[in-house]
Amino acid sequence: SEDPSVTLFREYLKIDTVHPKPDYDAAVQFLERVGTDLGLACQKVEVCQGRVVLILTWQGTNPRLRSILLNSHTDVVPVFEEHWTYPPFEAVKDSQGNIYARGAQDMKCVSIQYLEAIRRLKAEGKCFARTIHLTFVPDEEVGGHKGMEMFVQRPEFRALNVGFALDEGLASPSDTFSVFYGEKSPWWIKVKCMGSPGHGSRFISNTAAEKMHKVIDSFLAFRESEKQRLKSDSSLTLGDVTSLNLTMLEGGVSFNVVPSEMAAGFDRGVPHSHPLLRSVPQAFEEQVAVWCRGAGDGVTYEFHQKCMDQHITSTEESDPWWKAFSGVCRDMKLQLKLEIFPAATDSRYIRAVRHPAIGFSPMNRTPVLLHDHNEFLNEQIFLRGIDIYARLLPALASVPPLPGEG
Repeated sequence: SEDPSVTLFREYLKIDTVHPKPDYDAAVQFLERVGTDLGLACQKVEVCQGRVVLILTWQGTNPRLRSILLNSHTDVVPVFEEHWTYPPFEAVKDSQGNIYARGAQDMKCVSIQYLEAIRRLKAEGKCFARTIHLTFVPDEEVGGHKGMEMFVQRPEFRALNVGFALDEGLASPSDTFSVFYGEKSPWWIKVKCMGSPGHGSRFISNTAAEKMHKVIDSFLAFRESEKQRLKSDSSLTLGDVTSLNLTMLEGGVSFNVVPSEMAAGFDRGVPHSHPLLRSVPQAFEEQVAVWCRGAGDGVTYEFHQKCMDQHITSTEESDPWWKAFSGVCRDMKLQLKLEIFPAATDSRYIRAVRHPAIGFSPMNRTPVLLHDHNEFLNEQIFLRGIDIYARLLPALASVPPLPGEG
């Protein structure tokens, strides 16, 4: 009684691609099998050892035209199983049709929706001028450095001749669908504090913990100010303010030993800013330096990730790609909410090499549960997403030749 598309989705969800040891081989084999079943050409590109990008291609009738790229990532974030109602890799479907699994929203749903939309279009005998490529990439959840960031620099990517790309978005709890035309730049900052060690029974001066306390207070005070700015201005979205969170703490060897070293990791999302405000990221780094100096001697910081590219994709009706995308949404009476993505996705690497990219996951009336416990997607919302892509892909793949094409 279950729709075959839902069955395929649940099969994919059961493949354990969770960090730190994602089973990429199983995911690639599964997707390659589906692609072969659909009559799509398959290509595998190993961007570095153990990291393979799978490319499935539906050839267009005019290969000289720039192609449509449908991107998705195969990895998922870790889980805390004790907080889940159902095992996170069994894809349990409850009586309401909610499918619980890590990756249900982020973003194995979109991968299967792409494929099932193509299955439907091919079954209807459709073909289009522009080639459609599907890329399934690794390591997006750990920054994409051994995935899309390397792939866009390779000749295999350039050979795809990309004109326009779709990538992941977010669920929306309202009737509207979120559409992302840009995103924050991720900064991962590690602060290290060195101090005087000793026995835990003494009041030792100049400890690493005292310095770390000051550092954390400074970072979290800034976090609170941005949180209040978002709360007090209804015109702002999460993508318009700087997000900042303490995500890691390290230090200590025993309960009765004052450590000589402590470290903290912070995840900061830098919002897209007006060209006249490009100095904002630099100003924040200067502020980090002030906070570290203010905490005392022996306090240093380093960036484990510092993305400065803030390219955006046009959402003007004069833009042929956006006109095709938004036209389908109007025809289907989909209410769109245009936003800057509040975190970072592989779209930033695609935009950085000057290709327009839109982040879109067709999941409205759905709580945002990416990276959360009990991540789920309702099967009817999932199936509706296939309907949407089955309308979007023909429109995008039929955009008339643009200047310099063909």
